[in-house]
Amino acid sequence: MSTFKIELGVKVKSNISGYKGMVTCRSEHLNGCNRYWVAPKLKKDGTLEEGHWFDEAELVLTDKKKLSRKNPDDGGFPSRIK
Repeated sequence: MSTFKIELGVKVKSNISGYKGMVTCRSEHLNGCNRYWVAPKLKKDGTLEEGHWFDEAELVLTDKKKLSRKNPDDGGFPSRIK
C-alpha cells in the first residue's frame, strides 16, 4: 500500500523543470509511483494555463499552507483558485 508524501492543496516546485503550482490531484500507480497534478496560478488576464503531472520524487514543497475548500459540494476546483 502506497502513502502519499505530499498533501493536496499545497504549493510545490519541480526540482527538474522549475515548474511551480498547487497540487490539485494525485494518483497511485501499480508500479508504486505516486504522481501529482500541479496546476499553475491564474495568469494576470484571468486565464488558467494547463497543469502537468509530476513524479513525487521530483517535487519539493514551496509553501506548507494548504488551500482547503469550505464546501466540497460547490463545484470544480478551478472556479475557486485566486
